[in-house]
Amino acid sequence: RCVQETGINAEYMGNKKKFEGIKYMGKHYRNQSKVYKTPKRPFEKERLDNELQVIGKYGLKNKREVWRVQLTLAKMRKAARTLLTLPEKDPRRLFEGAALLKRLVRYGLLSETETKLDYILGLTVQKFMERRLQTKVYKNQIAKSIHHARVLIRQRHIRVGRQIVNVPSFMVRVNSEKQIDFAINSSLAGGRPGRTKRKTLKNKGGE
Repeated sequence: RCVQETGINAEYMGNKKKFEGIKYMGKHYRNQSKVYKTPKRPFEKERLDNELQVIGKYGLKNKREVWRVQLTLAKMRKAARTLLTLPEKDPRRLFEGAALLKRLVRYGLLSETETKLDYILGLTVQKFMERRLQTKVYKNQIAKSIHHARVLIRQRHIRVGRQIVNVPSFMVRVNSEKQIDFAINSSLAGGRPGRTKRKTLKNKGGE
């Protein structure tokens, strides 16, 4: 028996990956791809200054939020450049180009008159930042500051239509802009008072 166990251990050490693979058999639904890309030159002064300006102006948490938008923008530009290399009457360019432009118009990144792929190459990070829910809550004067807007969203005080949204980077569509408001159950919209307020009222009632 001892010899048999030793043989199994030796086989395990020799095919460790094989045995570990058996343990984790089955489908993996986790998405491992990165949603942001770090800069190639980490200490470039001009880029660092621009990033800090964007973070301060739009009340971002960290630079990853800037890099995430930059990667999204880079992918859109790459798709537009690839389509521009094809002939104008090419079916792929007509179909994919129209779909890409329609999506950008829906999110307010392009106007309805901008119906050419060249306009996609002119998009900037600032245009994406202007479409964030955090920016819209502040611009609609629901919040006192851009940082207050982030707090309200994270604490589930804001809804878009009927849906409560607690993601500050949520991209607001053009047809949803007028539907941004306080959540129905929010204490700021006449709902049940918050934990601290209830405690204060209870103490006052006890006195």
